[in-house]
Amino acid sequence: MDARTETDVAHVAAAIGDPSRAKVLLALAGGGALPASALAAEAGVSNSTISGHLARLLDARLLTVELDGRHRYYRLATTDVARALEQLALIARPLPVRSLNADTRAKALLRARLCYDHLAGRLGVAVMSALQEREILAAERTGSGGGSPDADAGSGGTGAGSLDVAYVLTPHGRQELAAFGVDTDRLPRRRASVRYCVDWAEQRHHLAGALGAALTARLFDLEWLRHGKYRRVVHLTDAGREGLATTFGVRDDQVE
Repeated sequence: MDARTETDVAHVAAAIGDPSRAKVLLALAGGGALPASALAAEAGVSNSTISGHLARLLDARLLTVELDGRHRYYRLATTDVARALEQLALIARPLPVRSLNADTRAKALLRARLCYDHLAGRLGVAVMSALQEREILAAERTGSGGGSPDADAGSGGTGAGSLDVAYVLTPHGRQELAAFGVDTDRLPRRRASVRYCVDWAEQRHHLAGALGAALTARLFDLEWLRHGKYRRVVHLTDAGREGLATTFGVRDDQVE
C-alpha cells in the first residue's frame, strides 16, 4: 500500500486523549471561538499550561486560531472534528456525576445541544424523525447491509447501526423548507447538504451538513431556540415548542 494514502490516526488520537485537551475540544464543539483564558477555565488548568495543550491541538489540525488585534481565538478546525467527537462519544463510557451542577448540565446536554452548528440531543433526533415523517427527507439504502430503509425509518430512520443509509431532500421537502424560510438552493456548496451524525446519547441520527446548520440557524432566528447557561446547551422556547409541533409535528413527549 502506498504510504501516502495512510493517515496518522495515532497522532490525532493522542492529541484528543489527554483529559484537559478533550475538555477544550468539547467546549468548542458547539461552534464559535474562545480565547485561551476561557479554554483554560473549561479544562481546569492554568493560563500558562493551556498554551501547550492548544499547541498540541493545533499541530494535530484539530483547532484553528484567529487573530483579532492582540487577541487569539480558537475554534474547531472543521465540522468533521465535531462529527468525530460525537462518534467517539458513542463508544466512550459516561463520566461520573459528582455534583448537582454536573447532573443538571448532563441532563440539559441530553435534552438539546449543538453539535458544532446543528441541533443534537433528544430534540435534534425528534426533528430528524419529524422531517422523515413529513416526507421532507427520505432514507435511501446506499450499501449492501441487510434490511431496508423502511425498516430503519420505522423509528425515524435513525438506528445507530444504519451506517449504509443516506438521506435525500425530497421535492416536497424543498417546498416545505422554503415556506419555513430555509432556501435549500442557497446552501453553501463547500459541504454536503444532507448528512447525519449518530447521536451519542440517543443512538439515533440527527441532521447535520449544510441543511442541518441552516435549519438550526432558522430556529434561532425565530427564537424557537435559545442558548443555555452551559456551553453547547440550547433550550426550546414556548414559541418553539408550539412552532415545531405545528410546522413539523414534533410532539412534547419526543423532547422531554
